[in-house]
Amino acid sequence: MHASGLSSATVSNVVSDLVSDGLVEEAGSIDSDGGRPRTLLQVQPGYAQVIGVDVGETHLQVGLFDCALSTVETATYLIAETRLDPDLVARLVFAGVAEVTGKADVDPAGVLGVGVGVPGSVQADGLVHAPTLGWSGVPFAAMLRSGISAPLYVDNCARTLGQAEMWRGAGRGADRAIIALLGVGLGAAMTTGSDSYHGATSTTSEWGHTVIQVGGLPCRCGSRGCLEAYVGAEAILDRYQGLPGAMAFETADTESRLSEVVARAAEPGAAAEALDITAEYLGIGIANLINLLTPDRVVLSGWAGATLGPAILPAVRDAVRRHTLDYMYGHTLIELGQLGQEAVALGAATLPIVDLLATTGRRKAV
Repeated sequence: MHASGLSSATVSNVVSDLVSDGLVEEAGSIDSDGGRPRTLLQVQPGYAQVIGVDVGETHLQVGLFDCALSTVETATYLIAETRLDPDLVARLVFAGVAEVTGKADVDPAGVLGVGVGVPGSVQADGLVHAPTLGWSGVPFAAMLRSGISAPLYVDNCARTLGQAEMWRGAGRGADRAIIALLGVGLGAAMTTGSDSYHGATSTTSEWGHTVIQVGGLPCRCGSRGCLEAYVGAEAILDRYQGLPGAMAFETADTESRLSEVVARAAEPGAAAEALDITAEYLGIGIANLINLLTPDRVVLSGWAGATLGPAILPAVRDAVRRHTLDYMYGHTLIELGQLGQEAVALGAATLPIVDLLATTGRRKAV
């Protein structure tokens, strides 16, 4: 009641309506300091299902989640064969939606909505500008609507990931958190916790294309010295392969090869050196964010964050400490994401939930 600014009578009426609609259910009670015990409430998981889609550069993942955002089914496809062609990517989305709903025996048209996270800017008219995918003004939302009958939502994947980490992950309790999405490319979202359910206070930046080395390594954006050219997953693999003592990879795809480097880094050698260098550059990139934006928390998330994080977090924290103003570093926690490999798909699945909350529990018409 204090957070909402509403009277106890109004809150009781709203909760009663939500319980009647089946969106909220009682979850026990706790003793109060005086008077009657307080009733705990939770979202009714079975109220509806939502679908989240992660359109990445190495894979496309589709997840079916219940209304409490617990995973029901997932489907993952390597995306390299599509050559990132929008039509082929859209077909993979259709296939993934069909697969997860088929496994769960759910009508695809009956889900609350399908949220899609893409690594680029999504304009108000639905056009997607995603330089890392080679997309410029691609009408991706319209392409997806041709094969998806449920309400559709498309947004930047770093922004939706930030929302998910604030709700269910390492961002909970933060006032101003930066959620860093680590993959082949890098993204970052500044999310304000107090209003995260409104979906309007999470803003993204092209963090991966901030320059950290004048005249440095070439970046695929056309510039040189960008953070992505030093910390992106493929950049890490290139660094490792260029060091003395590097061994040939046993796998073919980027995600598996990065896992190989992390495993080999447990022993002194080229892999450990490659990760030490990566941690230093990543720490510099994070320090720049802290010095500019003064967050109280930075969360390393995304598939590469989940793969690298446990191995390099201490070194990253040390690099951040050395490159951040003392008084700012002392007020900033640096943590690993808690949502695992499904983080971006889960983030995309928050989009229908945000719309449901914004419309006071009414389903969106298709």
